[in-house]
Amino acid sequence: MKTINVQDLRALSPELNAGDKVLLSGTVFTSRDAAHKRITELMDRGAPLPYELDGAVIYYAGPTGTKEGMVIGSCGPTTSGRMDVFSPRFLDNGLAAMIGKGERSQPVIDAIERNKAVYFCAVGGAGALACKCIKSCEVIAFEDLGCESVKKLYIEDFPLTVAIDCHGGNIFAEGRKKYCKL
Repeated sequence: MKTINVQDLRALSPELNAGDKVLLSGTVFTSRDAAHKRITELMDRGAPLPYELDGAVIYYAGPTGTKEGMVIGSCGPTTSGRMDVFSPRFLDNGLAAMIGKGERSQPVIDAIERNKAVYFCAVGGAGALACKCIKSCEVIAFEDLGCESVKKLYIEDFPLTVAIDCHGGNIFAEGRKKYCKL
C-alpha cells in the first residue's frame, strides 16, 4: 500500500500501476454530470473555473446530507462513465486524477496515458465508511445542484485502487482477460 499526497500525484503517477493500492491524502473536488457540464460551459466562455484543473483530483461523488456532528454525509463514488464525454478535455487541461467506480471509454484511457494521469476506483457501496476519511467539506460552486454541487474536500488516507494507469494498465481489461482464461 502506497501513501500519496495529492500535491505529489503528478510526479508519482508514472510509478503507479493498475492494481496498486494507495492511501490518498489532500484536497480533492467532487463533481458529477451537471457540474461537469457547467464547468465545460465556463471553459468554452473562457470564464474562471471553480477550481484550478491543473494538478487537481476530481472525486465523482454526490454526498448525502450531513448529519449533526459529521463533516459530510455518506460519500461513495458514482459511476464514472457518465463523465466520459467531459474527461478528455479536463485531462488535457491538467487534471491529475479521477476517483470513481466502473470502466472508462477508450478516449478517456487515451487521455489518461497522454497526460500521465491516473484513474482510481473507490469501493462502491461503502460511502458511510468513506466519509470517515473526509476531514473537511466546503461547497465552492453550483450550490443549486444540491448533492451534485462542487465541493472542496480534504481527505486523509482515503483507500483507493489504481484502475487505469498512465502506461495503459487497466484492471478492467486485465481482469476480463484473466477470467476468460479460466
